[in-house]
Amino acid sequence: MKTSVIPIFIPHIGCPYRCVFCNQWQITGHRGVPDAADVQHSIDTYTAGVTEPRHWEVAFYGGSFTAIPTTLQEQLLQPAYEALATGHIQAVRCSTRPDFITQPILDRLRSFGMTIVELGVQSMDDRVLELAKRGHTAAHVLEATALLRANHFTVGHQLMPGLPGENWDSLKQTTTAVCRLHPDMARIYPVAVLDHTELADMYRAGRYKALTVHEGVERAAYMKQAFLEHTIQCIRTGLQATKDLDDSTQVLAGAYAPAMGELVDTRRYGQQLFALLDILEKEPIMISYHRRDTSRVRGYRNVTLIGAGRRYGNQLQWREDSTVMPGCIQIGTASQGRYEIYTDMRMIKKIECST
Repeated sequence: MKTSVIPIFIPHIGCPYRCVFCNQWQITGHRGVPDAADVQHSIDTYTAGVTEPRHWEVAFYGGSFTAIPTTLQEQLLQPAYEALATGHIQAVRCSTRPDFITQPILDRLRSFGMTIVELGVQSMDDRVLELAKRGHTAAHVLEATALLRANHFTVGHQLMPGLPGENWDSLKQTTTAVCRLHPDMARIYPVAVLDHTELADMYRAGRYKALTVHEGVERAAYMKQAFLEHTIQCIRTGLQATKDLDDSTQVLAGAYAPAMGELVDTRRYGQQLFALLDILEKEPIMISYHRRDTSRVRGYRNVTLIGAGRRYGNQLQWREDSTVMPGCIQIGTASQGRYEIYTDMRMIKKIECST
């Protein structure tokens, strides 16, 4: 059954800090503080006229939901709770700060039917968190994740590769720490430099070197591959495109691209495909994949296909094959047998040897 999200944006309310990267108005494309009527209107609008079965989730995004005044939390939650009770929607979720998770807070969320909480982790390196002015530490993430698990919530982590002070060692430290905590899901948002933020001032003054899109893809692909190998679902890579984010006067630099998710999967699939092709003898090779994986295997705008042609010559053929399972690349040769690459697990299996 298809899952559809009904987003409710609450930018810049509740959060006691202003992170150097943060401009929620641009990130969400929404302004103003919603009320209960807005929540009800969103539920009615999104679900109107939909006849096929769907799993509807109301999601409170864009701010620090558990940090906003309790009265407002309850006002916003009430229409979602009523829709949940009638079966009009199937789940309620929110995103919030790791340092605003306590037992009383979770008791309140649970009483309104919420079952999914995403934490704005960003990094597990305390030095990076300090430079980003997050106002919390990695220890808060550990404590919040443990408390959410103890209360049987589904847990999500949101990460931001490319923050000030981060290098590859720091990125690997964060990735390892998140894998060890094993949230149910993760989102990866490589840093984009938004105007009207402290990070923009740092960038203009030469005190912050922004990631290029290529560097952002490299770091996000590393994180996503590690998460998948640890069976952590990666539900988004890169900021959702909005009119403001597509405005070059608003996004000054950094790793923002509307197709970030495709670019990241292109890199993951391409690295694994080339690693196998590099060790095979040169001969005609058939590369087969499920239709769902065509853009990942051939690459965004066929970049992998073109690069493979330059690297290996005209020995490769590419085809969609409905018998190949999604997430798998099948390699067929005449003399060296047949191989399958299971991309999420970074595993190569030889499934047939020539006789």
